[in-house]
Amino acid sequence: MQLSAQRSFRREAARTHRQQNQYTTASIVARALASTRVSCEPSALAGQQLPNSRRRSTCVVAQAAAAAPATVLQAPGQHLQQVNVVYKFGGSSVRDAERMREVADIICSFPENLPCVVLSAMGKTTNMLLECGELALCTSIDKIPSLKPLETIRDLHLSTCQVLGVEPAVQAEVEQLLSNLQQLLIGISIMQDLTNRARDSLVSFGERMSTRIFASYLRQHGVPAQQFDAPEIGVTTTDDFGNADIIYEQTLPAVRAALRQQPGGPRQVQVVTGFLGKAMLSSAITTLGRGGSDLTATLIGAALELKEVQVWKDVDGVLTSDPRMVPNTLPVTELTYDEATELAFFGAQVLHPLAMQPAIRSESMDVRVKNSYNRQAAGTIISKSRDMRCSLVTSLVVKNNVTLVDIVSSRMLGQYGFLANVFEVFRANQVSVDVVATSEVSLSLSLDPKKSWSDGEVGEELNRLVYELEKIASVRVRSNMAILSIICNVQKTSEILMRTFKVLLQEGINVSMMSQGASKVNISLVVDGSEGQRAVKALHKEFFEGPNSCMPLRNGSSNGAAVAAVAATTLAAR
Repeated sequence: MQLSAQRSFRREAARTHRQQNQYTTASIVARALASTRVSCEPSALAGQQLPNSRRRSTCVVAQAAAAAPATVLQAPGQHLQQVNVVYKFGGSSVRDAERMREVADIICSFPENLPCVVLSAMGKTTNMLLECGELALCTSIDKIPSLKPLETIRDLHLSTCQVLGVEPAVQAEVEQLLSNLQQLLIGISIMQDLTNRARDSLVSFGERMSTRIFASYLRQHGVPAQQFDAPEIGVTTTDDFGNADIIYEQTLPAVRAALRQQPGGPRQVQVVTGFLGKAMLSSAITTLGRGGSDLTATLIGAALELKEVQVWKDVDGVLTSDPRMVPNTLPVTELTYDEATELAFFGAQVLHPLAMQPAIRSESMDVRVKNSYNRQAAGTIISKSRDMRCSLVTSLVVKNNVTLVDIVSSRMLGQYGFLANVFEVFRANQVSVDVVATSEVSLSLSLDPKKSWSDGEVGEELNRLVYELEKIASVRVRSNMAILSIICNVQKTSEILMRTFKVLLQEGINVSMMSQGASKVNISLVVDGSEGQRAVKALHKEFFEGPNSCMPLRNGSSNGAAVAAVAATTLAAR
């Protein structure tokens, strides 16, 4: 009866969750239509060269809203002296003018907060900028202005300026940035070289334009706002272009000073570029890796010593698994810093893998993940600790296209230095390792080749790595594997492993390697890549549609005996 009641409750929760999303989507559309302002006059679209279909659709929306009153926003947090929360909005949340309007409405719907807002580039702008760089290498100088992704970027940002009615000075800034972008692409074409430094400069244009447009829209609708480029407020990094590390000792005090509200006058909503920093040695623009705007948000929160940072995404917080693989995922209400970090490192797309570092340093700042398409959803709160007494499995995540390397020492037992020699080979080849299982004379480890090498380099570089390893050991390499990470309460490892191996045995899935992380919140299993999705779906059904950790085991046996029995059966089956 308990099990049946639990399943009914979860089905009802999922149904309610879907209804909330539908209601919120309808509300967003209604508000967007009520506030849209676009002129159909030719002068309003001059210089944009929009396709006829886009002109027609824009004019239809404008005509439908012709009688609606002008949007007036309530400036939030005017009773406060300083910023008390950071909001971060990703690319999908600000993908066009309508979504920017909705984000502004979200910000102003919480008058109790005075926010600092961190924005990503609009929609797929970052991807298109990278595509522009690659195309520039094989495009003549005179053809650069007509690169298709460059035209799309230009149309998106200039039309957004028109639709939102930004200040003329800001529109001129955006046009100048677009001109600078084109000049950079011409330089890449001339030099026939796209360095990591140039690539970082290239992708920075997305955030620099989106933040200027958004801050101007707020000001035009009665909300005091100021735009900041992160490199200019003291976000200092190493010179590792493409994936720079933050230098906290310099960054935290500089950001704290730069974002301090000045006494007197209205309280300003600060709008900051995500993803970007300034190299300590060269002073060039750097990036924090894909998804680095999350890290920018938590960094600012730590610098300002805030109690909470809110990361607004397009899902209702962290989910129990990837909804593209598992149809019946549920929101996770609470996570610890360690759990969120493990989820991010092993493939969950909700947060940047390093976003928890500033929160861990502060020890008192919470990170809340919310849905910009469903603002009333509670989301997921990530904090230093939580009550784990009734927690068994929190989330399941699969990382595909992994390579498994088995290494066995060619020397006798008791030979010291074997592991040191192995990892020195990986260090010399600059290869990052994901999961490790080891004994005195052997170890198995997984790595993601695309993390270390480009697609064209994988085969050659992997062969070079194996060649170096074979000087000290025998080596076996297996490609196309998958890491299944179980984010869980490892204080209940026996029950978790018992039920996990029972499910995998029933599904006929063998485990090639198992490892438990030092963080004590993750058990990782390596399986054949073709079986990863089937494994996670079966385990999700077991742990999230079955009894939870507060209920007794169904067969009444002790955990230890059950684990031993399942392990013995699994080995016999092999």
